[in-house]
Amino acid sequence: MSRDYIVVGGGTAGCLVAGKLAGEHGARVLVIEAGPSDKNPLIRMPAGFVKLLGVEKYMWFYKSVPQQRLGGRTPIVPQGRVLGGGSSVNAMVYMRGQPADYERWAETTGDAQWGYESLLPYFTGMEDNDRLNDRFHGVGGPWKVSDLRHISELSRAFVLAAQAAGLPHNGDFNGVSQRGVGAYQVNVRDGKRCSAVDAFLRPAMKTGRAEVKTGCLVHSVIVENGHAAGVRYLENGTVREARCDAEVILAAGAIATPKALMLSGIGPADHLAEHGIKTLVDLPGVGSNLQDHTETPVVALCNGPYGYFGHDRGWRQIRNGLEYLLNGTGPVTSNGVEAGAFFDPDDLSGTPKIQQFCVPSVYLDKDHTDQKASFGITLNSCVARPGSRGSIRLASADPGEQPLIDPNYFADPEDLRLSIGGVRHAREILAQEPLRSMIASEVFPGPDKVSDEDLAAHARRFVKTVYHPVGTCRMGHDDDADAVLSTDLKVRGVERLRVVDASAMPSIVSGNTNAAVLVIADKAVEFITGRARQSAANPVAAPLLQTA
Repeated sequence: MSRDYIVVGGGTAGCLVAGKLAGEHGARVLVIEAGPSDKNPLIRMPAGFVKLLGVEKYMWFYKSVPQQRLGGRTPIVPQGRVLGGGSSVNAMVYMRGQPADYERWAETTGDAQWGYESLLPYFTGMEDNDRLNDRFHGVGGPWKVSDLRHISELSRAFVLAAQAAGLPHNGDFNGVSQRGVGAYQVNVRDGKRCSAVDAFLRPAMKTGRAEVKTGCLVHSVIVENGHAAGVRYLENGTVREARCDAEVILAAGAIATPKALMLSGIGPADHLAEHGIKTLVDLPGVGSNLQDHTETPVVALCNGPYGYFGHDRGWRQIRNGLEYLLNGTGPVTSNGVEAGAFFDPDDLSGTPKIQQFCVPSVYLDKDHTDQKASFGITLNSCVARPGSRGSIRLASADPGEQPLIDPNYFADPEDLRLSIGGVRHAREILAQEPLRSMIASEVFPGPDKVSDEDLAAHARRFVKTVYHPVGTCRMGHDDDADAVLSTDLKVRGVERLRVVDASAMPSIVSGNTNAAVLVIADKAVEFITGRARQSAANPVAAPLLQTA
């Protein structure tokens, strides 16, 4: 079968690019995804993803190399391994970050089209918001954004307590200002998840021009005469080849995309030589510049049956399931992290440096503690713009072996300092009414842990990924030796090869990354087809938004 494009990775970015190329531009597209299809009904249910987070069928459980600043711990870095990628198994929080994040992209790349005002029409153009329709939001697009149908009493108490602790209420974290506390908007409509498969890929599949292969792991890109001609992939134990006439598009994420490039001979020449891989293009930036949001928890037990403990078993599970099936309401429509806050722990009136997630249950990775599940609350403080930089490297030339992931947590001391500040403010919130009356005791860090040294030790023990790795194939200036991509997302030194996922980000955005990935992918379609969005220049745009 003749194909125009091959898209490697059927996650958030891959679904949008493949869907638009096939659906709107009439191209013939093959999508190759390592994970299974998204047919599991739990994916459709907003709360269902919690049941999938520990299932290897739907998740890559990457393990980091020993982290020297964490006492040698090897935290896991889970990533979606299913059609739709993270958009099928994430918490569905709709977040763009701060305008200044994208101004940094424009400055880093020297290309104004990556600035906030130029990208805003892409955000609003794909959006279908059920509450907001203004300069910052749109309706009628394929990407469904809604308010939650169900919010726990713990989440409501958190929003009220955070206001008592000095934060303003914010009804739109993607509007005029990110600072404050409130309920998140989510990618849900009518009580069902809206994944990138639902929004972009599945409609295009109906045209017959988008072919999807699941359960197939791409090994490498076929490069002939200086251009990408196709890919090698494993299907049912057999290595096969697929070829295309136009471009190979990498959308496998910030871990798998640099791995595929290096296995193809595109990357740091000295590192490739270590594994006996012939260097086709010496690109030292491939696999470097790894950034990820990290979070440090404060965990408290409740003095009553508050939150979601026990709601997934016994009579509560039956009751919740019936309510969802009959009415499309109830706890099953929750995303499990319903409210949050943005603030600067040093100055609550300043530009946010922490994103805080309120989880109405005890939420810790299994490798952290043997604490038994119970009624409780977890406030996770995430460093919004971490300064630490890590890397992705090959463990061997075997495509089936996981790469070496070094997030380099707390390499920048400011990340640790801000984490401690987030913990302290989380405690301030827990001490305010109405939340205070619902708390029995603090479990972690523990009421006796009060010094900076105590809280630093707590952070080193419990810090974990927020599942947002980015930046490992970043775009940049033409004279930037470490930039892997040009500003139109082409891989330098290879024709007909592009990267369209989170690895293209020069720097991480101040919030959940899924929406930013969609905009990168949307821009990629524009570059590929040569059809620019007329409104992108936004000649009548208002001045840049506030970030505080």
